[in-house]
Amino acid sequence: MNMRTGMIRHPGHRVTTMAWSFVVVILSLFLLSQNELSASTGAEIVVSECMACHRFTGEPTSRFKLLAPDLIWAGSKYQRDWVIRWLTGQEPPLYAKGYRWDQGEELERHMTVPRSRAELIADYFEEYLIDPRVKVGAFDISTITKKEVEFGAQLYKEHACIGCHRIKENGKLVGGPQSTDLSESGRRYKVDWLYRFGINPQDYVPHSGEFLADVSELGLRYIIAFLAVQGRENFPYFEPWKTKEFEQASVARGQQLYKEYCAQCHGFTGQGDGPAASGLSPKPAIHANIPFDTLPMEYLYNVIYHGGRSVGKAPIMPYWGLTLGQQGVADVIAYLRATFKGKPQAAPGKPGAPSGVCPQPRQTKQAPPEFQRLTNPIPATEANIQAGKRLFQETAKPLACKQCHGEKGDGRGPLGAALVPPPRNFTCSDTMKTISDGQMFWIIKHGSPGTGMMAFANLSDQEVWQLIQYIRTLAQ
Repeated sequence: MNMRTGMIRHPGHRVTTMAWSFVVVILSLFLLSQNELSASTGAEIVVSECMACHRFTGEPTSRFKLLAPDLIWAGSKYQRDWVIRWLTGQEPPLYAKGYRWDQGEELERHMTVPRSRAELIADYFEEYLIDPRVKVGAFDISTITKKEVEFGAQLYKEHACIGCHRIKENGKLVGGPQSTDLSESGRRYKVDWLYRFGINPQDYVPHSGEFLADVSELGLRYIIAFLAVQGRENFPYFEPWKTKEFEQASVARGQQLYKEYCAQCHGFTGQGDGPAASGLSPKPAIHANIPFDTLPMEYLYNVIYHGGRSVGKAPIMPYWGLTLGQQGVADVIAYLRATFKGKPQAAPGKPGAPSGVCPQPRQTKQAPPEFQRLTNPIPATEANIQAGKRLFQETAKPLACKQCHGEKGDGRGPLGAALVPPPRNFTCSDTMKTISDGQMFWIIKHGSPGTGMMAFANLSDQEVWQLIQYIRTLAQ
């Protein structure tokens, strides 16, 4: 809608001139009674109820010259179902401080209409308010992985998006409330529009405080993936290890790739003795000691495709996905699983004695004083201990604790024999009594530099404390 002429722009229509008959039609729409409007078209409703605040034609301009957000490209921008929910009053406000925050922070409620009229408006958006710059299918939402969303969440903060836009963390709204609330962005925006907007936000809102981030094309994908799942519970994440590349994986091709890339650190026979190993801390994993066929495919894929940093391990393990491609990663995993079966476990010690090395000397970096003073704030109830046990044995991400520390917590899990130094033995009371709750909390959250202990930054504080309550039960 042209705010000065009151004219609706349809495909193929010119907006530079206007026939007097069309003026009469448009003006007459404002005089229609409420009953007459109930049977009118979406275009007529837009004219009568939306154009007073929103623009429907024109070029992008500063927010400070507008009354409300532009709807010039609303059909490319908003999901139809969300438009209907919004117009019928079923969605929370988009701006906690109001769209024109320069005119005060009093929040005004948007008008509502009956569902039948909301559907007509949504249909009009879908048919006529289309942005030719937005390529349909440019971003395939069906290929979003959980790890990409995790990366996007990190970049969202690193590039200061959270400074203006709120999101939800652990069920709570966090971030600056000055601009659009993005906690439900996955239910509101079409992902192709989000992607095009992210390429250059100032194509849409120039000179309005919109930030242009220094982000790579891959980084942009991660941020858009993160926004595309906000508000969408039980999102069906893509699992690359279930694709045709893995069905067609070749051990022979994987062996050649291992020789060319992996042996530099891990050695030709997986002994962790490659030429680069002497200068690395922590030392490369000893693949010959790992029963790879027992490890979760998700973990193997992420640590190879996305690198050590992606699973909380040292960043000296490169991200090989861009180098090897999907098929190459599948081939390397096939080779690892077929070749390395693990180191035989040592016989258990005397009955009643703690397993593994005890006491277990370790020069572990000390937590900052504010963490050292912490004590576990949750009680050692059966419910909390069992919740911690589930995390330890099954659900902790990026990897269940038992994979390194063993089912009994004795440091002899499938990955334990591959790590230098070996994982902590939680069954040794002589060792565990010297470790404070706060020290353990800090190590779980941040990892332990110089060891194979990864960071579990995605666990909530409560989950970490529950995990600690369970670990305390393992010492004999």
